[in-house]
Amino acid sequence: MSETANPVGRPSEYDPSFCEKAIELGSKGKSLEQISGALGITYRTLCRWREEHVEFCHALEEAKIKEMIWWEEHAQNYLVEHKDGERLNVGLWSRSMAARFPKKYSERIKQELTGSDGSPLFKGVEISFVEPDARRSED
Repeated sequence: MSETANPVGRPSEYDPSFCEKAIELGSKGKSLEQISGALGITYRTLCRWREEHVEFCHALEEAKIKEMIWWEEHAQNYLVEHKDGERLNVGLWSRSMAARFPKKYSERIKQELTGSDGSPLFKGVEISFVEPDARRSED
C-alpha cells in the first residue's frame, strides 16, 4: 500500500484552538461532557483526542482544575441552607463535589477484617476429597 493512500474514516476535526476553548469552559465550571458538547464533538472523540494530542490532554487537565475551583468558589458563595442564608448546605455541597470530583471529594471507607491479634482470619483453606462409603449406599 502506498504512503499516499487515503486513511480509513473521515479526517480528524481536531484544532489546537480547542485547547484554549476547553480551558475557558472549565473556568466556567463546565464538565468534560459539557466541553465536548460545546466543541461540537462526542465525549468519545474528546477522550480520543486527549490520548492523541498531548497539548489537548494538558488543556483538559487544566480545565478540570479550573472547573473544580469554580465549583468550590460557588459552593462558598451560593450553596446555602435557605435563600439569603449564611450557612452552607453541607450535604448538598458534599454530594455535588463528590459526584464531580470523586478523586478528591468522595468518602470512601476501607475496612479490613482480622483476627483478635491483628492476624489474618484464615491462613489457608484445605480441601480434601474422600471416597464415598460403600456401606452407606446399601442402606
